Amino acid sequence: MNDTSKHDERFAKMTFSSVYPHYVAKVERKGRTKEELHQVITWLTGFDDQKIQELIEQKATFETFFQTASLNPNAGLITGLICGYRVEEITNPLTQQVRYLDKIVDELANGRKMEKILR
Repeated sequence: MNDTSKHDERFAKMTFSSVYPHYVAKVERKGRTKEELHQVITWLTGFDDQKIQELIEQKATFETFFQTASLNPNAGLITGLICGYRVEEITNPLTQQVRYLDKIVDELANGRKMEKILR
């Protein structure tokens, strides 16, 4: 992936609360639930439902979101394409973490079994 500082800065300044409704709509449109979405977010970040809601209300940026997260040690097992980039090849840590989240939300929406998503 050709990481550019401009691209990485965009992720750092983007708020989780601006993307979260899109995650919910995407999984629900595909027959999955908000609870399942929270389950995969919790697996990746260690956040419980209350902390997720708190970060939404605070309009936390993705930079803050992932700075306060306890990333799952198996997050590195998340591989594949997201938006044309291989997540395992992304060099900027924050950009890679955001893409990890995007990838597992996609897997959930695409009907992948929960035990496969939660590596």
